[in-house]
Amino acid sequence: MGFAAGAEIERLVELLAKLPGLGPRSARRAVLTLVRNREGLMDPLSTALEAVRTKVRPCRICGNLDTDETCAVCRDPRRDPALLCVVEQVADLWALERAGVFRGRYHVLGGVLSALDGIGPDELRIGALVDRAKTQGVGEVILALNATVEGQTTAHYIADRLREAGIRASGLAQGVPVGGELDYLDDGTLAAALGARRALD
Repeated sequence: MGFAAGAEIERLVELLAKLPGLGPRSARRAVLTLVRNREGLMDPLSTALEAVRTKVRPCRICGNLDTDETCAVCRDPRRDPALLCVVEQVADLWALERAGVFRGRYHVLGGVLSALDGIGPDELRIGALVDRAKTQGVGEVILALNATVEGQTTAHYIADRLREAGIRASGLAQGVPVGGELDYLDDGTLAAALGARRALD
């Protein structure tokens, strides 16, 4: 059911309401703020959205997002290439970067194993991870996957694949609650979990 606004505004509210953390009410407030401040907010937002739409792409190495074919993290020579942190999604990579405690490189899987959703190893970037670890001198792979059933199942599957290749795998330890998602944890919790990582059996 619509509200007292034109079709264009209703369409914008409908689209914004699909974003995480925004429902219809929050979307309406956001649209009103944008309309009231066209030059200060709406025009720059429109320009930024178009730039992201046309220029941002996944990094060919790790899966992070950037405007270059290779992302800033992968290009950074100060990063330890022997230490690789595996995450489910780009949001998890950003959460770890925000905490500022990891100085290695990353690998974004693009999801987790889920029989119910028909997501197997071939639908994720697991093969690329194993190949990368074997050919690029990686000494340790940290499996920083969410503490959900699917996340832990995926971690154990990857740990087995890495063990077969002779590569050590570890997982996050204390601080990550069962069912917790990395993107929602505070920086201190992420730092503690990364620092107290443990070997996966």
